[in-house]
Amino acid sequence: MKSNIETAEIAQPYAQALMSVAQSKNLTEEFGNDARSLLDLLQNSQQLRNLIDNPFVASESKKAVITQVLGEGGNPYLRNFLLLLVDKRRIFFLDQILKQYLALLRQLNQTVLAEVSSAIPLSSEQEEAIKQKVITITNARQVELETRVDSELIGGVIIKVGSQVIDASLRGQLRRLSLRLTNG
Repeated sequence: MKSNIETAEIAQPYAQALMSVAQSKNLTEEFGNDARSLLDLLQNSQQLRNLIDNPFVASESKKAVITQVLGEGGNPYLRNFLLLLVDKRRIFFLDQILKQYLALLRQLNQTVLAEVSSAIPLSSEQEEAIKQKVITITNARQVELETRVDSELIGGVIIKVGSQVIDASLRGQLRRLSLRLTNG
């Protein structure tokens, strides 16, 4: 198994190549939407992940599945890129390549990624309030939220933007109170 650093070094040039193609064809946002959909599909389909990750599955089988997943309406540039990854035996790095492409897209659009953990699913109003708070803190033009539910938080949210963490969870507040009481 390769380390995360090795994986990033392999994925980065492919992500940059995909961005170059997207920019030259004025398809950066479309590719971004496709990348998000593919990442979601990879996270939710263990079967697809197993097929892509398995070195013993024939390249032609992988290509057939990719073509089927993208469908007829899929972007031909993106499809060709994915088929090239199969030929170069780099399809194993697909999820890292897509994540790095999205990071490049955020950089291009002056968008920050805010990872939000909450005790319960957020309403659209709450998501909007978090976006506005992050824009205020970071001076970004836009904010992209990546949300997940963590019932261990009890209540509230934890927002992570880059290396900055805002812990407004009930669990975090209880932990801070406990520290004050033991140190007091």
